[in-house]
Amino acid sequence: MIEKQKIIIAYHNKKKSQRTIARDLGLNRRTVARYIKDYNRKKARLLAARDNSQQEELTTDIVDPPRYDTSSRKKVKLTEEILTRIHFYLQQNEQKKKEGKCKQQRKKIDIFEALREEGFAIGYTTICNAIRRISQESREAYIRQEYAPGEVCEFDWGEVKLTIAGQSRICQMAVFSPAWSDYRWGELYSNQKTESFLDSHASFFDKIGGVYQEMVYDNSRVMVARFVGTSEKEPTEALLKLSLYYGFRFRFTNTYQAHEKGHVERSVEYLRRKIFSKCDTFANSGEARAYFQRELLSLNKKPRKNQKSAYEMLEKEKDSLLLLPPRYDTARVTEARVSRHEKSKYRKD
Repeated sequence: MIEKQKIIIAYHNKKKSQRTIARDLGLNRRTVARYIKDYNRKKARLLAARDNSQQEELTTDIVDPPRYDTSSRKKVKLTEEILTRIHFYLQQNEQKKKEGKCKQQRKKIDIFEALREEGFAIGYTTICNAIRRISQESREAYIRQEYAPGEVCEFDWGEVKLTIAGQSRICQMAVFSPAWSDYRWGELYSNQKTESFLDSHASFFDKIGGVYQEMVYDNSRVMVARFVGTSEKEPTEALLKLSLYYGFRFRFTNTYQAHEKGHVERSVEYLRRKIFSKCDTFANSGEARAYFQRELLSLNKKPRKNQKSAYEMLEKEKDSLLLLPPRYDTARVTEARVSRHEKSKYRKD
């Protein structure tokens, strides 16, 4: 009845064509034409009728719900009960995938045979079509977002294995990636603690000479103090104070949804591969950091296909950044090492 009403109103009142109505409502054009033709025929008969009883009968006929001839329709074998069982087996497959048992999942033929064993008279093709339809309905769609200059910048941590002073070490790479310019900047630290988090932000904002309107983070402990409910997150005091000082908004991505900060996710892998695949051995930490900054500058100034370099794009973006206040100087990041003599002294004590 709702579809019938929308079709009649759109055709007679809004003067839309049958093709437009069919496209807007997602219906077959023949269905739209049948409704309009049937309505026009009955309306003409109603206007021509002189007998009151005939008018009442035609009025009732016009506003009645559409009727369908189902006498020749075959019995549907794909019942709700079968669909429920198909969903059950697909959920079992998802659980096995999470447990690392991908090779022990049921294929379509296995689900079909299981249903036959349960007594359901159903065809293999019908099962395949149902599984395909369910998979398409549950598949997520990703829409590429468009950003304005100075609007969004993403932050993430990444590990890089280096050899420093002859010792193998895992360094933490703080990476920033603005969404509009695709400029990349980072710094190396020995840990992912709050001091490193604050220092990286202060250094990044100083480097670009401004502040982005919104920063995007994952659910790291440095940024998220605790989860409130299923989706709400409470920021840490350090992040809250940092955002208040610099005046930026912040947003957390959903759990296990790395695509929500895809710029920086790709940037971490890109910088680690492009920079440290060439050289990963250094005399000291200072040399590693200096090499990292030189290579970052080289990559950002590299011309891109049919586009300006990331460095040039950042220069254009700077006019849209928030005003930069004096450096948020709350920590000094240093590395202290105990000498061999001190180690032996502590062992004796």
